[in-house]
Amino acid sequence: MTLPPRAARHAWHGAINPLHATVYFSPDLGKEFESLGITDRVAVNLASRSAAMGAVAAGTVTSTFYNYRHDLIARHLPAVWDAATPGAVLAARLRAVDATLRRLLGDETLESAALAEAAELAMRATEGCTRHARTLYSAHADLPVPEEPHLKLWHATTLLREHRGDGHLVALLVADLDPVEALISHTATGRGMTPKYLKSIRGWDQSDLDAATDRLRGRGILDADGELTARGQEVREALELETDRLDAAPYEHLGAAGLARLAEIGGGFTKKAVAAGAFPGDLFGKA
Repeated sequence: MTLPPRAARHAWHGAINPLHATVYFSPDLGKEFESLGITDRVAVNLASRSAAMGAVAAGTVTSTFYNYRHDLIARHLPAVWDAATPGAVLAARLRAVDATLRRLLGDETLESAALAEAAELAMRATEGCTRHARTLYSAHADLPVPEEPHLKLWHATTLLREHRGDGHLVALLVADLDPVEALISHTATGRGMTPKYLKSIRGWDQSDLDAATDRLRGRGILDADGELTARGQEVREALELETDRLDAAPYEHLGAAGLARLAEIGGGFTKKAVAAGAFPGDLFGKA
C-alpha cells in the first residue's frame, strides 16, 4: 500500500460511514416509509438497507447483514415487499436522505463548493471498488448516481461503506467470530453499539449476549469483567487490518492527497451532523 497506515480506516470511520448512516437514525426515514405503509422501525431499517438487492427473503438478508438475528429478519421479510416494491423503497430512502442532510447540514453547506468536491472525490474512490464477493456493494453499484451533489455524496459513501462491509464479513469469518461474538467484541472496544441497540436493532436477547460473552471469555478474548484482554485486542486489530487490506483498492485509486482531502471535508460534515443530533447519544459505548 502507498497510503499512510490506517489512513483509509480513519477516513471511513470519521467521514464516510457516519455520513451514510445519518439516514438510519433520521425521523425523515420513518415519515417517508409511513407513506408507503411501512411503520415498524425494524421493517424500515431492513427494507431500506436490502432494497437494492430486490425483493429478497430473510435468508439472503441474514447472510449479507451477518450480525442480525435471523428470527428478527424473518418477521419482516419478505412480507414487507407486499407493502411496497424495492423501487418505491429506494425512492423513499433517497427522499429521506435529501431531507436529512438538508436538516443536519443546511442548504448553504449542501450548495457549497466543498460538498461538491467531496462528492467528486468519493465517487472517484468508488472507481477502485470491485464486485466479486461483494453482494451489498454490487447491488448498490447498479443504482443510478444522483445528480445533486449531496445525494451523489451520500450514494458514494453508501458504495464505499458496503464495499468495506462486504470485505469485513470475510475477515470476521477468518477470525472465527460469529455474529454475536463480533458485536460483543466490538462493543468491548468502546466503538461499537451499546447492548441496548444490539437488542433493539439487531434483535438479540440478553441470553444471546451473555452466551457470546462466555464464549469469548473461554477463548481468552474477554476477561471476567467483559473487557478485551491483550489477546482480544490483538484479535480485533488483526480483524481491522485484514478489513483494511481487503478494502484498500478504492483509496489507493483515489490517492493519498485525495483521501486526505475527503477525510478533511467529510469529517467536517460529520462533526456538523453529529452536533445537529444525527445520532442517539447512547448509541456507542460499552454500557
